[in-house]
Amino acid sequence: MRHLLTTRFHFPDDSIIMLTEEQSDPYKIPTKHNIRMAMYWLVQGCQPGDSLVFHYSGHGAQQRNYSGDEIDGMDETLCPLDFETQGMIVDDEINTALVRPLTPGVKLHALIDACHSGTALDLPFLCRMNRSGQYIWEDHRPRSGVWKGTSGGECISFSGCDDNQTSADTSALSKITSTGAMTFCFIQAIERGQGTTYGSILTSMRSTIRSTGGGDALGGGAVTSLITMLLTGGSVGSGGLKQDPQLTANEQFDVYAKPFSL
Repeated sequence: MRHLLTTRFHFPDDSIIMLTEEQSDPYKIPTKHNIRMAMYWLVQGCQPGDSLVFHYSGHGAQQRNYSGDEIDGMDETLCPLDFETQGMIVDDEINTALVRPLTPGVKLHALIDACHSGTALDLPFLCRMNRSGQYIWEDHRPRSGVWKGTSGGECISFSGCDDNQTSADTSALSKITSTGAMTFCFIQAIERGQGTTYGSILTSMRSTIRSTGGGDALGGGAVTSLITMLLTGGSVGSGGLKQDPQLTANEQFDVYAKPFSL
């Protein structure tokens, strides 16, 4: 993803912060505190004309929502490296940290490659697309009236799967090494020239995953599934894992007419 941002979209290399388990710097390890600080750093002092990108590739889960603001009764979460001791990062917090601070003229794209990530940013609208590419926007604004949109800016998120699905790591796509299926398909859509609109990216990503056999043929699912089972008390069905990348946004738009740009 870093290579794509710097070479294709000309993001300055020193404008990117990466948190990985391989880092020797304790502040660049994906702990809950470091991920929180990175989110605040990303939006702090944003100005009109700024284009921001947040990419997360890792474990995701769900937990019970008690406020009544979630349609399915579940909050979506990210699982930092130390989630077992420090807890998960809930979608409400992600929305507060990344979405609400966006002022007019500021644009944020979020790429969330994780299980149960469909509405990980708690954005007001979800693009519900069928296999033919037809879509409608679902209204996910909380019944309580709490505002989950921006402060005038723009926020659009691609995620690895629907809220009730799991996302896989696989070598079936790259043929070389295990990668997040959603991240690989997003980069591939851009590199193949299928990134002209948001709709073309989403349909390309879904088509690539389906042509690889859907979630059923993707490797790495066992680990992801086990994590999800441990966190949610759920179980994995006999049909295997399936994932359909999702698109959410702070406002509705024509996904096939709106040009994609970072």
